[in-house]
Amino acid sequence: MDKNDKIYIAGHKGMVGSSITNKLKKKGYSNLLLKSHQDLDLLNQQDVKSFYDKYKPEYVFICAAKVGGIHANNTYRAQFIYENLQIQNNLIHFAYESGVKKLLFMGSSCIYPPGCPQPMKEEYLLTGPLEKTNEPYAVAKIAGIKMCESYFLQFGTQFFSIMPTNSYGPNDNYDLETSHVFPALIRKFHEAKIKGLDQVVIWGTGAALREFIYVEDIANAAIFIMDLDFDKLYGMGINHLNVGTGIETSIKDLAELIAKKLGCTARIEYDLSKPDGTLRKIMDSSRIHNLGWEAKISLEKGIELAYDSFKSEYESK
Repeated sequence: MDKNDKIYIAGHKGMVGSSITNKLKKKGYSNLLLKSHQDLDLLNQQDVKSFYDKYKPEYVFICAAKVGGIHANNTYRAQFIYENLQIQNNLIHFAYESGVKKLLFMGSSCIYPPGCPQPMKEEYLLTGPLEKTNEPYAVAKIAGIKMCESYFLQFGTQFFSIMPTNSYGPNDNYDLETSHVFPALIRKFHEAKIKGLDQVVIWGTGAALREFIYVEDIANAAIFIMDLDFDKLYGMGINHLNVGTGIETSIKDLAELIAKKLGCTARIEYDLSKPDGTLRKIMDSSRIHNLGWEAKISLEKGIELAYDSFKSEYESK
């Protein structure tokens, strides 16, 4: 990408999209196309087509999606599959029609079957049943990967996909009804601290293992991958790349670490009536590491950065 190329970041107000936007600005990219939901309804096919026809972006980062934690995924199953399919179908197809030079689709580690070997390699995609609680979301993300691959194979478009592991950081969703585990823990321990509560309740047993990556590392990876040769990657049999740290942490250890970093002394209680989700989920990111990228921000440092941004966002409301 050249500094004056037209670059569209779909979902630029979200956690990953805003981080990519900020990173590009810092690098001197000055021709960014940024449209809020009020300006452009990504669920509306004609609106998306008109956007591409009018602005002719040369590079596209697809970060827009309907996202949430276990509760949201399991409760709003129809909305998760419909909205995500609609958003990505519109953005990918009309990028092809508009002649976009390169497009990067943002997926999720939930695309892999929970029963597949760990760490999860890219080739484990579609090798078994998906986790039931987030199956609709995962199906949509798999469709996005296959759509990018199919348009490459049929039309030669430079469309590619990346699969980040569990992300956290500025502009995360802290709504306890719809958030992922990391922001939910940040909010719970913060509120327990300021309200003087004597306990914090966490879903499940705390035994589930997860891999977490600070959002700025994902932004760096996305820009790094956008500049790779997609023909070469597809030629190697790679149709998407995992983006992770390679380090896993139990929910119990994460909760205790967040409580310590936030200075919260409340007792941690586990609600065993709630699900753990997949018990172990760590990605094999050796391919992108071998290409020259690696995460820079440790979990401890990431918690500090995430909490600082949370306080500024939360306390301003």
